[in-house]
Amino acid sequence: MSNVVLNVNGQTHRLDIDPATPLLYVLRNQLYLNGPKFGCGMQQCGACMVLIDGKAQYSCTMPVSLAEKKLITTLEGLASTQGKLHPVQQSFLDEQAAQCGYCLNGMVISAVGLLNTSVHLDDAAIKKGMQRVLCRCGSQARVMRAIKRAIPTNKK
Repeated sequence: MSNVVLNVNGQTHRLDIDPATPLLYVLRNQLYLNGPKFGCGMQQCGACMVLIDGKAQYSCTMPVSLAEKKLITTLEGLASTQGKLHPVQQSFLDEQAAQCGYCLNGMVISAVGLLNTSVHLDDAAIKKGMQRVLCRCGSQARVMRAIKRAIPTNKK
């Protein structure tokens, strides 16, 4: 066991935990954040995505020690302190882009990461950026519309 310090959703957490523990387990079991989900545990489905310093990353296999000294944002941390949804969250609601909801965390987090790191977003860039999230419900067309809706005008 070791003392691990994490910055999650703007709050500092000091945990006595094995540094090899996957970040996902810490987020769900110690910090009780339910946005990131356990899907495959092999970086294949994207249900576990979180933002690490603004980039979408898998949390299911990332040792918690690698997340220290980084800014971690989960689905719960995207909304403003005034309760206003992040533009991507709002656009997913407006476009009714969720079906079963299991991939929703990965979709939203990946879309936010894409908006954070991309200069220009056309259909091809969005599709490529969203490839790491597996969805079998068939809501991809609505997801594309939701992401396009959330793109700031300077990135279109």
